Amino acid sequence: MKYSCVICAAGSGSRMNLGYNKVFYPISDDKTVLDLTISVFDQDEDCDEIIVVTQKENFERVFSSSKLKLTEGSSTRSLSVFEGLKLVSNEIVMIHDGARPYVTLKNLNDIKDCLEEHDACLLAVPCVDTIKVVDGTTVVQTPKRAALWNAQTPQAFKTELIKGAYQKSFDLNIEVSDDASVVELCTDTPVQIVKGDYQNIKITNPQDIK
Repeated sequence: MKYSCVICAAGSGSRMNLGYNKVFYPISDDKTVLDLTISVFDQDEDCDEIIVVTQKENFERVFSSSKLKLTEGSSTRSLSVFEGLKLVSNEIVMIHDGARPYVTLKNLNDIKDCLEEHDACLLAVPCVDTIKVVDGTTVVQTPKRAALWNAQTPQAFKTELIKGAYQKSFDLNIEVSDDASVVELCTDTPVQIVKGDYQNIKITNPQDIK
C-alpha cells in the first residue's frame, strides 16, 4: 500500500525552553528529533513521499531523503497540516507529529492493515490514569477509564476524505486538536483505533528526552 506522510514540524516547542524549534534538538548521534522521525518513514518501502511542514528558515536543517518535500507551516497546526495535504499525491496519507520520533515500523504496518478495510484510523493506547472532568478546581465527572484512550500519531486517512473534512472545518470555523477530530466532526466516516505503543510519546518537556 503506497502512501504519503505529512510530518508536522512547525511548532515552537516553548515548553522545552530551547529558544528554537524542539524538533531540531540533537537526540542521538547528532541526529535531531525530526531526523529520527523522518528516518522511520524513510525505511518504509510503502512510503514514497515525506512532506515536512516547518518554518522556511529551517528547510536546510531537515533530514535529506529522496522522498522529501518541504512546505512552510502556517499560523495554526490545522492550517499547517492543510498546507502539507496540498502536496500529497497518493490516495492514502499518514499525518504524524515531528516531535514523535519513537514510532516504529510495526506501528506503520498495523495502520496499513487497518486501512485495507477502513478509510480513517489512528494509533492510540488505553488510558492508565483515571481522568477527571473539572470545572475550575471542582470535579464534575469521572469517565469510565475503560472507554478512554490516549490519541497518538500517525493518524491515517483516504487523502480526499481528510482534505475535504479540513476544508469543511475551516468553512465552519471548527477548531480541533488532532486530525481524527476533523473527520469525526465534519464527516460521517467512522474512525478506527489501532492499538499503539506507550513508547510512542510526543516530546514536549525536557524529561521526555531519552
